[in-house]
Amino acid sequence: MIPSSSYPQKAMTVEAAGLILPSDVLIIVMKNLGIEDLINLSYTCKFVNFLVHEFGWSLYLKHNVRPSYTLQLARRSWSFFDQVRYDVASDRCWAQAKFNARPLSHPWRSKLQPIIALSASVLLVAAGHTIYVYHITDSPSLDDGAPGVLYEGSYSFTDRREITSITFIPDGHSERTVAVGFEDGHIHRVFLPPFQQEQSNNKPLTLNIERDSPLGLRIMDLVESLTCSDNMLLSLSSFGTVGLCNLSSDSPLVSAINLDCRSWTSFICMKSSTPFTAFGTTSPNPLVVHAVTPSALSPTPLAILHPTRERSTAVYDITDAPPSAPWGSSKQIVVSGWYDGAVQVHDMRSGRRDSGVTGTPAPLRPMLTFRDPWSDEPIYSVSCGGGSSSFVAAGTARHSVVAFWDVRRPTEGWSVHAPGNDSSPVYSLILESSRVFGVTQSRPFVFDFGPGVTKETYPFLPASTRSQHDSLKLKKNNIGYCVTQYNHSRT
Repeated sequence: MIPSSSYPQKAMTVEAAGLILPSDVLIIVMKNLGIEDLINLSYTCKFVNFLVHEFGWSLYLKHNVRPSYTLQLARRSWSFFDQVRYDVASDRCWAQAKFNARPLSHPWRSKLQPIIALSASVLLVAAGHTIYVYHITDSPSLDDGAPGVLYEGSYSFTDRREITSITFIPDGHSERTVAVGFEDGHIHRVFLPPFQQEQSNNKPLTLNIERDSPLGLRIMDLVESLTCSDNMLLSLSSFGTVGLCNLSSDSPLVSAINLDCRSWTSFICMKSSTPFTAFGTTSPNPLVVHAVTPSALSPTPLAILHPTRERSTAVYDITDAPPSAPWGSSKQIVVSGWYDGAVQVHDMRSGRRDSGVTGTPAPLRPMLTFRDPWSDEPIYSVSCGGGSSSFVAAGTARHSVVAFWDVRRPTEGWSVHAPGNDSSPVYSLILESSRVFGVTQSRPFVFDFGPGVTKETYPFLPASTRSQHDSLKLKKNNIGYCVTQYNHSRT
């Protein structure tokens, strides 16, 4: 890269073969160029090479966003060109289904139903009455390797109440404040202080939770789901009690409604043109959308998102699309995982509704449906992102299987078992630009599609003991672990 000090700051022109273009016009042209065009343009002359490195790559990144919590800190210090290099390398690995699979711990002693949450500074794994913390390291240069995700310690709740839901909530810049839901219906704001350097990772810190700072509505059954958007926290109980809280208010509870059915998951989006919530339940209408008004949560559905099969009676997870997905950056798109093994994509802007169906509103048909033809297991978790922000990932109900589909080629999906191949569901998934974090009943794991992964990028696991019954096997590169993959194609 040519230093910017080599050129004057005033506008300059490029002259070649009868073409005279001011630099600002060239910069406008760069907005519409892809990677190969920008590379070819940078070979024309030194000054254009400077413009491409100074403006072209940053414009490309602006129009090709790759959301990633764990890379956020490192990308601030990487050059624009290095960020593009990383994205291109990880996109290529996604296209070839090449990755390093890493368990983040040995199996827990008992079977649990854990949840994961991720911020730019920590990965949290809530399992039983304990929160396990992994801190995200920096990487000043791409040549220094990928940012690490390393075990920091754990926090245990002394009254041993089981954690049933967890999500990060706004709290300045600490990124260590979460809302935690418990099996007894309580929801608490919890700050996780950083561990002191002299503390041993083998001795988890015990965190005492006081009941004098509850969040939201006190309910009588377990808190099945917590989601947050901006300052609005949405809670859902297992029997359909919904609470909407404004975390920036002294009186946080805004509204409460009851869905009157077995409920599994919730989602809230305050950035949509019409802010909304979505609920996954076991009912005749398993996926419904309710509008969020300035004063309350609407008790009647704004939209009913219809299944592709009449007998599909439950939705277990809901997410949205990443900002640079091929179908556009609309916040009106809802992705859901269903009991019958389907992953559906609904666009609430669509007019594709079921005709001849009584009731208001008429059910909205899905725009895309993904299935693993070799498995009809229920989908427990869904997430979107991956290479070119084009992938949908789904965690299934058995054998720790994660299925992937590229929305540009929806019939060419593939699946992979988590490290260890246990018989568990994949209870929770978070899909980034180059990494997939998930958790089974036994442990958390990661699939890393990015460059620069080393043995030190993730926690080192010493040889397991007989009591741990760990079936892990390292690959020949001594970085990733062996996992079983298969394609969805029947040919």
